[in-house]
Amino acid sequence: MGTDKGLIEYHGIAQREYLYQLLQRVCDNTYMSIREEQASGFSVNHNLIVDQNKFKGPYNGLLSAHYFNPNVAWLVLACDLPLMDEDALEQLINLRNPNKMATAFATRESGLPEPLCAIWEPAGLKKSLDYLENGPGTCPRKFLINEDIKLVFPENEEVLWNANFKEDYEKVLLKLSPNE
Repeated sequence: MGTDKGLIEYHGIAQREYLYQLLQRVCDNTYMSIREEQASGFSVNHNLIVDQNKFKGPYNGLLSAHYFNPNVAWLVLACDLPLMDEDALEQLINLRNPNKMATAFATRESGLPEPLCAIWEPAGLKKSLDYLENGPGTCPRKFLINEDIKLVFPENEEVLWNANFKEDYEKVLLKLSPNE
């Protein structure tokens, strides 16, 4: 995208702020996973978890949260999902199975878990540490594919649209326009 996707405005405010407020409506506690150099861009009203930089890619934020509190499940939501809404998050929460490693959204077309739109159980995050240290890779999706998880197919699969490129951004803006 060429810019911080968390700062892009789709709903009149930065996407990271929009999602933070959305999560505050459905979670007991809400945190934003950030890199250390981003900390100055947040107010004292934000709960932050600074990435520990021990792992590559998305696992960096996932496991930084796990180290912050290893005894809770974490609802993880990537900042590049501009069509995510409260109904979808409530669906994911209501269909959570705490006896699985994770409960993850997936599209019917792919059937693949979305690791950054999922509820990760403490056991799943703990097992991820072993996967990273002894396993064949560093991909949280591949980890979930090979584990006992619950897949949830959102009622409105558009909530899983990623906005990673300029074309995606424009597609989302069209979808959000009042004339749509």
